[in-house]
Amino acid sequence: MHFRTLCLTSVIALTATAAAAEMTFNRIASFATPDNMAEGEDRSQVTSAEIIYATEDGNTLVYTDSPLGVIGRIDITEPSNPQPLGNVSVDGEPTSVYVHGNTIFAGVNTSESYTDPSGKLAMIDATSGELLGECDLGGQPDSTAMAQDGSFVTVAIENERDEDLGDGRVPQMPAGYVAILDVVDGVADCDSLVKADVTGLAEIAPEDPEPEFVDVNGAGEIVVTLQENNHIVVLNKSGEVLSHFSAGAVDLTGIDATDERGALLFTESQEGRVREPDGVQWIDDEHFAIANEGDMDGGSRGFTVFHKDGTEVFESGTTFEQAVIRAGHYPDKRSDAKGVEPEGMEFASFGDTPYLFLLAERASMVGVYDMTDPAAPVLKQLLPSGIAPEGAVAIPQRNLFVTANEEDLVEDGGVRAHVMIYEYAEGEAQYPTLTSEGADELIGWGAISGMVAGDDGMIYAVNDSFYGYQPRIFTIDPSQSPARIVAATDVTRKGRNAQKLDLEGITTDGQGGFWLASEGRTDRLVPHALYHVNAEGEIEEEVSLPAELLAVEKRFGFEGVTMIDGTLWMAVQREWGDDPADHVKLVSYTPETEEWGAVLYPKATPETGWVGLSEITAHGDHVYVVERDNQIGANAVTKKVYRIALSEMQPAALGGELPVVSKEEVRDLIPDLKGWGGYVVDKVEGLAITDAGTVYVSTDNDGVDDSSGETFFWSFELE
Repeated sequence: MHFRTLCLTSVIALTATAAAAEMTFNRIASFATPDNMAEGEDRSQVTSAEIIYATEDGNTLVYTDSPLGVIGRIDITEPSNPQPLGNVSVDGEPTSVYVHGNTIFAGVNTSESYTDPSGKLAMIDATSGELLGECDLGGQPDSTAMAQDGSFVTVAIENERDEDLGDGRVPQMPAGYVAILDVVDGVADCDSLVKADVTGLAEIAPEDPEPEFVDVNGAGEIVVTLQENNHIVVLNKSGEVLSHFSAGAVDLTGIDATDERGALLFTESQEGRVREPDGVQWIDDEHFAIANEGDMDGGSRGFTVFHKDGTEVFESGTTFEQAVIRAGHYPDKRSDAKGVEPEGMEFASFGDTPYLFLLAERASMVGVYDMTDPAAPVLKQLLPSGIAPEGAVAIPQRNLFVTANEEDLVEDGGVRAHVMIYEYAEGEAQYPTLTSEGADELIGWGAISGMVAGDDGMIYAVNDSFYGYQPRIFTIDPSQSPARIVAATDVTRKGRNAQKLDLEGITTDGQGGFWLASEGRTDRLVPHALYHVNAEGEIEEEVSLPAELLAVEKRFGFEGVTMIDGTLWMAVQREWGDDPADHVKLVSYTPETEEWGAVLYPKATPETGWVGLSEITAHGDHVYVVERDNQIGANAVTKKVYRIALSEMQPAALGGELPVVSKEEVRDLIPDLKGWGGYVVDKVEGLAITDAGTVYVSTDNDGVDDSSGETFFWSFELE
């Protein structure tokens, strides 16, 4: 077989050609934070990668790991093969990190309470891990930055509020400030500490500023965001206020502002949404950008560029979020809060191009903006990240960019926190692989499950129960790169969006409509069923399961449906009550005669978790299935395509002894999934095969809920 990856151009830069190759960022490697633990250490502990920086030579990454109370170090001498250098304990909670030369400057929170905050600046040799010194900062530190000439270091002393006290609102004393220390012979001079007073400036709780993020320009000027106060201050090295102004507000339109309804409806608005910026980065000595994450009251879902005198130069509005929506990364469960939630930022020039990297924490994406004109940023790429990117560092001298992703789902059996590495090189962008960019309307999508190839060259796909109030059939044009969702058809019942569906399979009916397979869940009153819909998505026929199946039914039901000579075949994901161990049913149903039957499929025996089927499709003389485990990352073992000869698909009556089919391995999908440089995702859900023998495969991103949101859509050719 010949592997052919689809959709390798940017969702934004779709006009690039091989004759005029552009420089692009692509992920080349990832590093799981537990790999920095010492031998014998309990790897089931929660870890994290939050704020990250690199040594001057660009060969070592250092990051804060708050849950473990350590600074992690990674050798990226060979960036495509990062290696652990171990953790260094800092006797507290590391909140920020900066590296000058080979010296790590780490802000460490040592507070005993919100009312008695304390912290220190720890200086550590990046190579040996040796502690070089500590300075008492007098309060709880957040971010850290340094003058470009290395002459001083500055730390935002947040003295954060207790969100469970007084409805979580400011003021809550003691007030925060900005710490500034001289750097002498490569380490901070503790006696030079200046506590820059930023009280009395903001309109919101002026007596209690909460400095969040700091950055220093080439002129040695410090910009600091006061997030909860919705204010920005520019200081000089002596701590004197040069300018200050409100971060302002944005009128948001065309957003989804309601969560937990299981539908992507971008028809709402929020007027006067205060920005409440988190990250800030100087673009040049006159302009800086802020990431409008929000916290106490706000969050405007984008970023803003200001002149340092307070003049607003650019406002992204909802354009960044809409780009994320089209890429399938919109976090619907965060709709009523802050949407994609841009939090961190990084700025650097690669070659002659200045780039701003905007981290969307809840969407797990990075927007790459060309900032040649600060008043007119251009979105060039969207990069996939691990779950919840918190920090980033650019290493332009090595053409590298790195993100630190803080979410660790070990307690839920999920993926670990990761550091992800991207290379800037000539070529096409490898992500996204599927997008609704270019559609006539804004189409939000995610949780792609079943797929089928149409006679018209299109691929048709359905979403699963994550969007329970918006079941849809998506029309995908795979001839474009990336593949394009060109239409979304609602599945309806009597003209209204159908409910109580968990669509996991789709096949054409030969008459312009479709058969859909819905996986039931009795405890949620979702029936196991088949649905016949017309071309407009209206349900015309509903078929419930026969008594023989309902008597042994379990939660994990139909995953995929295909049509063979007028008979529907459905794969059951896992064993039901009467199945032998490690065998699942392939169930048949003939609409014309209403006859049911089944055969048994032998699946792999897992060492960890479970293995089941997630798709079925017929092509030529065989039926093809996706067999996968529920493991993710380094634990993934089984993500494969198998086939069964049609001659063996002879169903027996339900309730009796069923014939066992034999299977032949067609393709191991794990190498394909590793090809995108991240971790191996667990849910390979879609499989479609064209008449010409092109196999399309897709993954389910779980609606960007405890997921990186990454959807991979690719193809290979049958031999």
